[in-house]
Amino acid sequence: MTTDGLAFVFPGQGSQSVGMLSGLAENFPAVTGIFAEASARLDYDLLSLCLNGPEDKLNRTEYTQPALLTASYAIWRIWQDNGGARPGFLAGHSLGEYTALVCAEVLDFADAVELVADRGRIMQDAVPHGAGAMAAVSGLDDDTVIDVCAGAAQEEVVSAANFNFPGQVVIAGNAGAVERACDLAKKAGARRVTPLPVSVPAHCRLMLPAADRLQLRVNEIDFAPAAIPVVQNVDARARTDPGEIKEAMMLHMHQPVLWSKCIALMRDKGIGRIIECGPGRVLSGLIRRVDKNIACNGISDTASLDAALSM
Repeated sequence: MTTDGLAFVFPGQGSQSVGMLSGLAENFPAVTGIFAEASARLDYDLLSLCLNGPEDKLNRTEYTQPALLTASYAIWRIWQDNGGARPGFLAGHSLGEYTALVCAEVLDFADAVELVADRGRIMQDAVPHGAGAMAAVSGLDDDTVIDVCAGAAQEEVVSAANFNFPGQVVIAGNAGAVERACDLAKKAGARRVTPLPVSVPAHCRLMLPAADRLQLRVNEIDFAPAAIPVVQNVDARARTDPGEIKEAMMLHMHQPVLWSKCIALMRDKGIGRIIECGPGRVLSGLIRRVDKNIACNGISDTASLDAALSM
């Protein structure tokens, strides 16, 4: 059954935590099977890493990306297996877009796990540790943040990376340029400027070499038409055509995430309820800041699954 007013969204990096999916893994054997399939491609025990850590390893980009994709996909499969409604749209924030493409049947799950693990390594290789940075700027409009970045660049890279909701933009680039942009943002009246604990400055021009390397990997993978339209980060357009999806995805690594526009598009298409499918509650908070009239709930454990299925 398809519910046209329902959409699913999938989280990106930052939503992971040691112990995620512990209750679901105990109650739903499908979780163990899905993680076993991922582990076979990765050549290490991904479920053990998610349940037991160590935390510093789980937080390393090349491990975080397959962990979050697999965790979110496992929840999606449980939702389906238990009679959950089929949503009208799917979307994912940053890395979460890959999960959306798996759930839309564009990408094979095992292929995607291997791809995002490679993506994480490629991204980390593109910028030496400590050379890049990201920060969240709250309380300024989008244009002001863009101007602040232009004024702070000084022949380095700093730009808007995530337009999360009106009044919050994440910036990314060279560490020095990001620091200068943070100072200028405070002077421009930002309510809060928060450096983010990341090792890779995603969604900026520093990721262009990584995007070129990833292109070679993506060209080896077959994309299928989307069974459910996927709203893509790079331009907030819903797509089903595999060629168009692949083309937009290749811009994804070095161009900003237009998250607030993705949510607005789904709202304008009649979506009134969005389920965050995966660990954490980051996206639910962002969605409420885009439009408080959209009903949001997440699925990350057995209780939240039961609650979502009963609605």
